[in-house]
Amino acid sequence: MLHCYVIVFVLVFSPFIAISNASAGDADPRYRNCVKQCDESGCIGKRCFPNCKISADEVPVIGPPWGMLEPLYARWKKAHCKSNCHYNCMLDREKERELLNKEPEKYHGRWPFKRIYGIQDPASMVFSFLNLLMHLHGWMSFFTLIYNKLPLKARKRPYYEYAGLWHIYGLLSLNSWFWSAIFHSRYCEIIERLYSFSAVALIGYSLILAILRSFNVKDEATRVMIPAPLISFVATHIMYLNFFKLDHEWNFKVCLAMSVAQLATWAIWGAVSHHPSRWKLRFAVLISGLAVSLQIYDFPPYEGHVDAQALRHAITVPLTYLWWNFIRDDAAFLTSERLKNSKKSK
Repeated sequence: MLHCYVIVFVLVFSPFIAISNASAGDADPRYRNCVKQCDESGCIGKRCFPNCKISADEVPVIGPPWGMLEPLYARWKKAHCKSNCHYNCMLDREKERELLNKEPEKYHGRWPFKRIYGIQDPASMVFSFLNLLMHLHGWMSFFTLIYNKLPLKARKRPYYEYAGLWHIYGLLSLNSWFWSAIFHSRYCEIIERLYSFSAVALIGYSLILAILRSFNVKDEATRVMIPAPLISFVATHIMYLNFFKLDHEWNFKVCLAMSVAQLATWAIWGAVSHHPSRWKLRFAVLISGLAVSLQIYDFPPYEGHVDAQALRHAITVPLTYLWWNFIRDDAAFLTSERLKNSKKSK
């Protein structure tokens, strides 16, 4: 069984190094000309968008620094106008490509989706919201277990040394899936940045947590020294995306590398550990591998609605329940071990 577990893990992740995630649609000259025309006139052919019409009182007046700021409503209208221009130019270009029997292309790192009631990517939005609810349920049940059901030390401190780390993980997960749901409802540059930064922070922290728990790091100084380089790298990566270039291809590779490193850490520990709930860990790693493979072997949305990312978000809904179940088992197991050791020392 153990050999099969290792073989499946290797087969899933071995090709990831050679995979790249290019975005060619937004480099198409016809698409760019369409977006440029729409930005300037607010129209694509005979179709005009009301949000692209900015009235005179919404134009910023030159004066003191605070007088040069655009009204919030005007900025929202411009962002909405830009989103409509990109979306309709993308659909027009994809219709032309379909007539030529060409495969769909990505635009700005995303597949062309068809909106439903104004929602850009409804399937991914729904699954992101479900993941948010599952993490909220998992984190609250973990909190209840730690402080209401398991024994506590003096000053109500838990015996489980990793409780604080998992609380941070829960908060980062809620933040990441919240912005994921918002981002998939309607694409916007500021929302895209928040979505990307939240995902990078969560993946980087998950890798740190995997290392600390797998190697059973309990010393506070060591807990600071080990993650310091990774924290510096993640912070630098986020600053690069924010201040230099929001590079989808580079961000994809960074997130993929950290995800594979995290799963490899959990996989090795799950293979050699005698943890009573190790089967849950092994199963979670294999299902996570399937989810990451969907990120690697990407495919266009079926009927313009469900793509590999939507399926990946769907897979992580039951996976989240299993993962928090393992975390609770780990807390109960280590708490029991610490109590046994304290009794023996007496």
